[in-house]
Amino acid sequence: MNDTLYKTLGVSKNATQSEIKKAFRKHMKALHPDLNPGDAAKEAKFKKVSAANDILSDPEKRAQYDRGEIDENGAEVVRNPFGGGGFQGQPHGAQGFGDMGDIFSQMFGGAGTGPRGGFQQAFRGQDQRYNMKVSFTEAALGANKQIHLADGSAVSVRIPKAIESGQTIRLKGKGHPGQNGGPAGDALIEVQVAPHPVFRRDGLDIEVTLPITLYEAVLGGKVEVPTLHGAVGLKVPAGTNSGKVLRLKGRGVEKGRKKGDQLVRLQIHLPEKPDARLKAFMQEMQEKSAYDPRKNLKARAHS
Repeated sequence: MNDTLYKTLGVSKNATQSEIKKAFRKHMKALHPDLNPGDAAKEAKFKKVSAANDILSDPEKRAQYDRGEIDENGAEVVRNPFGGGGFQGQPHGAQGFGDMGDIFSQMFGGAGTGPRGGFQQAFRGQDQRYNMKVSFTEAALGANKQIHLADGSAVSVRIPKAIESGQTIRLKGKGHPGQNGGPAGDALIEVQVAPHPVFRRDGLDIEVTLPITLYEAVLGGKVEVPTLHGAVGLKVPAGTNSGKVLRLKGRGVEKGRKKGDQLVRLQIHLPEKPDARLKAFMQEMQEKSAYDPRKNLKARAHS
């Protein structure tokens, strides 16, 4: 079994899909052209890693590669029916087998003959790779975007819901043309998701930090929270501490029949300008009902 692609990603032949995905992400962070502008060597290595991941991350293609049915570029390997490896150019020394052009035509469905009746193997065109940046919201909710291909044509690309950075969208037949009647390659569009100033994503869950006032933390109350689908109300329990996480069920990212949640981390914010009345009240509270929130911490530290 050929192991070139496995070596390119730095994984074993028995690597799981999760290990392959993890290795690719590691390479992507180190080699991506956006992070290494002007570094031709890293860009070339990034393309090799991306090509390897395209095959090994697809279970069907990986199986074909492991069986030797496709090569490192995803092109089909045609086996010699008379033994040995795949064909390289026209066959020689074939006396005794009749018209080789007719034989190959029957076996390969009339793939084509040369000017002397020799067999011409049909080759699938190479895939063409592109990068596309999408916003956080487009990646989470799905969108339609345009991309210009190498031939100058513009095509519409459907961004599926819940896509993540590093994932690839395939446009069938939009790559390089095939040879000798072979099919065209595909356009492979690697997606990069831009960060959001408010939201963070963990799988299908959305995380957001929500500032609340000291009064809301002490007394409780209803506050407004931004979500991907618009603002919603959230009840803050009385006596809430900074760091408490409240869950908005089903307000995360949707993928198929699954829906994530939105996790709201509360953070108490004091007024930017000192409030004399608040300060005086706090001093009075400190004198009358002082407490030590770090008491248990001290005890555990010396246990």
